Amino acid sequence: MRIIVAGGDGFCGWPTALYLSKQGHDVSIIDNLVRRDIDDELHSNSVTPIAPLEERVEKWKEITGKEIRTYIGDLNHYDFLTQVFKQERPEAFVHFAEQRSAPYSMIDRAHAVYTQSNNVLGNLNVLYAIKELAPDCHLIKLGTMGEYGQPNIDIEEGYIEIEHKGRKDTLPYPKQPGSFYHLTKVHDTHNIMFACKIWGIRATDLNQGIVYGLNTDETRMDPVLTNRLDYDGVFGTALNRFLIQAAIGHDITVYGSGSQTRAFLNIKDTVRCIEIAANNPAEQGEFRVFNQFTESFSVKELAEMTKKVAEQKGLTATISNIENPRVEKENHYYNAVNTKLIDLGLEPHLLTDEVLDEILTDALQYKERIIQDNVIPKVKWK
Repeated sequence: MRIIVAGGDGFCGWPTALYLSKQGHDVSIIDNLVRRDIDDELHSNSVTPIAPLEERVEKWKEITGKEIRTYIGDLNHYDFLTQVFKQERPEAFVHFAEQRSAPYSMIDRAHAVYTQSNNVLGNLNVLYAIKELAPDCHLIKLGTMGEYGQPNIDIEEGYIEIEHKGRKDTLPYPKQPGSFYHLTKVHDTHNIMFACKIWGIRATDLNQGIVYGLNTDETRMDPVLTNRLDYDGVFGTALNRFLIQAAIGHDITVYGSGSQTRAFLNIKDTVRCIEIAANNPAEQGEFRVFNQFTESFSVKELAEMTKKVAEQKGLTATISNIENPRVEKENHYYNAVNTKLIDLGLEPHLLTDEVLDEILTDALQYKERIIQDNVIPKVKWK
């Protein structure tokens, strides 16, 4: 299958491109490399050293004999995007190419505007490119479980049956996003749903949980292929931050009470979910939603797991609670459905001490690269 991976230089996109290439698909990458520029803006970095994209794909070809073509450009530049579509004639378009950090979107007005314009308009351009140049192309779009928020009822997969005043209907599940970033994903969902209805586009919206892990089998094949490991208070997930804090002897800082619960999945399951969606495409005109996660944990549980693994390695780990910079419920009900990908063959990699130990080992290997001031939050929602 001819597959474009947009955002293929990023944390999820890079291992996905390699995995799909290894499975025999004809893969190309679109990326504007802005994530590397944001590292400079934030005076941050990946704990693991990241080779230039050109060097990465050259190494992949050297090892496997498989070519991954790269296009450096922005989805918001429609002329560029259409040229790629004409050249690649994609059968599937995997869309990771959005600003992915909630804290980044909450820094100030400029970062909120950038996040909204980059994400929503870029996605709209993709929809038009599919309509005009590849109408049978299957859009596989990365959404987020954060679209749903923290409702006091079970979270279904995209849709919910409602009975109201004696009548029933199946409607899109209500959205309660928690940041300007999460709002962009909701806007994307609505735009894609509308495009499927009026143009007959086929699309799968993957509402992904928080991804943990670092490498896949493919990125482990050579140091040049290694994946990035974010740890700062803007792009680092809670689990990554905790592991890096443990590595440098910093307190493991839990936001508020730590009772906030979220959905999670291993990076190895991310790439497999994309493959499952590609191999089982939506029907023409169908907009379907898969909740892409395998487990749920509270922030406090993640901190305790990190502390246990750190102490097993002889490190001193102390958990401390700090003021929550976000506006969110800390004590809340959380039960989400995630059956569709399982039914299609996903066999989850679960969060174990071994997985945490692997990330912590890599963090210790590159300990000198960690900028200690970056492991605590600086962005506040209010």
